[in-house]
Amino acid sequence: MKKSVTEKTNAIRIIDRKGLEYSIHTYVDTNAVSGVEVARVLGQDEKRVFKTLVTVGKSGEHFVFMVPVSEELDLKKAAKAAGEKSLSMIKSKELLPLTGYVHGGCSPVGMKKAFRTFIDPRAYDYPTIFFSAGKIGYQIEMRAKDLEKVVALEAAETAG
Repeated sequence: MKKSVTEKTNAIRIIDRKGLEYSIHTYVDTNAVSGVEVARVLGQDEKRVFKTLVTVGKSGEHFVFMVPVSEELDLKKAAKAAGEKSLSMIKSKELLPLTGYVHGGCSPVGMKKAFRTFIDPRAYDYPTIFFSAGKIGYQIEMRAKDLEKVVALEAAETAG
């Protein structure tokens, strides 16, 4: 898989250090904003393109969820997977200080702290999946099994 990109993000550098195969896809010069628009611009099935969502539990612990861009996170299912009474999405202004990433460019790879990270089990049905490279306009494509070598993933059905 190709690894050429004009600017390497922290997520890309981390994957490089692990020696894993991946491809970078850009949509910088498009008007794509939502994940569904990104999937369309990249010519990909919306179920193969994942968004990275950060939540906070009633306990105050943070959790990360990767779900297909065409679906929403079911907070009740997510809370059950995380073993929490309830979860809520963190506020957009809290994302950068907590993870090091901005809204729309949040990658599960290279966050400031390692959070429990859940991925929709359907990710393993595809040869590769797409997710943010840590900067708006850049997506990483790689095997979900390889992503496990960078982020401790837990498979859980949390979309609804």
